Amino acid sequence: MKFDCLIVDDEMELAETTCEYFNLFDVHTAFVTSAEACREFLREHEVSLLLLDINLGGTSGFQLCKELRLTTSIPILFISARSSEDDVLIALDIGGDDYIHKPYTLRVLLAKVKAVLKRWSNEPIPEEDGGLLQAGPVQIDTKLRRATLNGEPLKLKTMEYKLLHYLVQHKNRVIPKEELFSGVWGDIFAGDGTLNVHIRHLREKIEVSPKEPQLICTVWGIGYAFEGE
Repeated sequence: MKFDCLIVDDEMELAETTCEYFNLFDVHTAFVTSAEACREFLREHEVSLLLLDINLGGTSGFQLCKELRLTTSIPILFISARSSEDDVLIALDIGGDDYIHKPYTLRVLLAKVKAVLKRWSNEPIPEEDGGLLQAGPVQIDTKLRRATLNGEPLKLKTMEYKLLHYLVQHKNRVIPKEELFSGVWGDIFAGDGTLNVHIRHLREKIEVSPKEPQLICTVWGIGYAFEGE
């Protein structure tokens, strides 16, 4: 059986309430309360998106995410009452797509989940300019969905590729954060933390000196610009 969303949270009352709310609005959702129950559920069902708590009794949601990323690329959104920047960075670094703080508003969470599901069901990014985009040392083949740096292949995760594609496609102009949230994530509810981590990862892969970027430049208070002819 296929589900739109699986909630993994040891707070049973909250998980059940969220699940019921999602189903009311036609987001086919189930919930489990442990890591082992999650593993078993995923062996028997197809799931398009995971809402994952960090604290799962004796198991860490971080560890479960790392394990799942070995076999699946579905969106994983962390939901947690832990609010430290370190937790957010760890969640995104190990493969989480976003980090949502508890307590959350069901209406806003539903909108975010719907936006992510829509983004992941979209067709691939349209081809243009013969399928090739060039900016400085970076070239993107939109037909093959591959990027190179000085002719050498770049190993990019899905969202890193989408973000780099958008930056190169709109090179030499300032791109506001809100435009990146909408154009790359398809989600006006994406947060600064998510964007900042992906920008940092891209800089580590394409900049000569990531701490002194020459390609992906920060425009303070507005957004980013990719500089390159």
